[in-house]
Amino acid sequence: MKHEVAVIGAGYAGLACAVELARHGIETTVFERSATLGGRARVVRKDGWTVDNGQHLLLGAYSELTRLLRLTGVSPRRLEHLPLTLHIPGRLRFRAAVLPAPISLAVGLARARGLDWRERFAMPTLLRHLRRGHFRLPAEMTVTDLLNACRQPAKLRNLVWEPLCLAALNTPAHEASAQVFANVLRDTLGACASASELLIPRVDLSELFPVPAAQYLATRDGRILTGNAIAAIVPEESGFRLAGDPGGHPWPQVVIATAPHHAASLLAATGACEDLAARIAALPAEAITTVYLALGAGVRLPAPMIGLVNGPAQWAFDRGQCGGPEGLIAAVISASGAQDREVLGSAILGQLERELDRRLPEAQWTQVIVEKRATFACRPGLVRPGIVTSLPGLWLAGDYVESDYPATLEAAARAGVECARRIAAASAAR
Repeated sequence: MKHEVAVIGAGYAGLACAVELARHGIETTVFERSATLGGRARVVRKDGWTVDNGQHLLLGAYSELTRLLRLTGVSPRRLEHLPLTLHIPGRLRFRAAVLPAPISLAVGLARARGLDWRERFAMPTLLRHLRRGHFRLPAEMTVTDLLNACRQPAKLRNLVWEPLCLAALNTPAHEASAQVFANVLRDTLGACASASELLIPRVDLSELFPVPAAQYLATRDGRILTGNAIAAIVPEESGFRLAGDPGGHPWPQVVIATAPHHAASLLAATGACEDLAARIAALPAEAITTVYLALGAGVRLPAPMIGLVNGPAQWAFDRGQCGGPEGLIAAVISASGAQDREVLGSAILGQLERELDRRLPEAQWTQVIVEKRATFACRPGLVRPGIVTSLPGLWLAGDYVESDYPATLEAAARAGVECARRIAAASAAR
């Protein structure tokens, strides 16, 4: 079987699908409209600087993505491994102990600075509440409802739960799904100590997985056609013809692994998936803004990742401590909405100075990157599409499809792998 599967999109979902298909001996062609691999998690080069189009954080619980990294020969050194750490200068310092769960959390809380004993006991109370209910919650419950039900103190809400919810779900706590948040807690704080580890990429996001994935495919007769946009999918008796495919032949299996808005237009073009296309197009979107500040040699944050309060940014990453240039800071604004790009750099520099309580040099270089449709808004009761469409042989892969997780690299990888496994099973049955 030669090139029987076409994957549209060389982001993490599409490449996860292609790599898993290659592992099963199925040759695949990946079509990518951009010249750069990675989709919404890719490298950006500008003014002599190399940064990502958004700062991403992986977790130890990301079992599928880390498996794919091992499969494609990615060295563990490409990820900075940190115990779960919440460091908000002058307000909170928590670091989970390197011990089996739940002892790791208990010891970390006992050593934490900035929490009184009532607050230290309240955090495990929430986890016990979730365990008693087997991490199942009412579909309509928000994260704020969950915090109210578990009587979480205001300080713990403001410094721990609400920032974690915003970081994980990219949705404010009062709007966010408690069930999806509980899923994340189940697989991190509620699992083994390594599952809650923070994994910060030490290389750019294209180099982390997409480039090794491309190399893996090349050794197994796979192809990636960059700069090759697919404009439409046309169903035929023998499969699907892709408008924009230079080969021009029909494909028996096609995986749409693009961003949701592109997937919706491709589905609508088939003439047989209008309802599904409309559902995907209607998914509420949330933006993420990443602001890079090059502050020069000698500038170092107190930890590789710190929390920030009083806006505009919620988190700051010291890229110099994670394999990047010294003094390069990435500040993240989740669920960012409308932002004035012209003043964001100076506003965040001022925020860093206030929260670190020291003067910082003027930025040598500033770059504001806004991903307007970075994720879907992870709200209660939101119905996400599955990977199967009404057309046999046409599949969906992406961080927005049905999953226990919010829109993350892990969700994208899981969707891609699940598509591949179903295609492989169908091929084996023929």
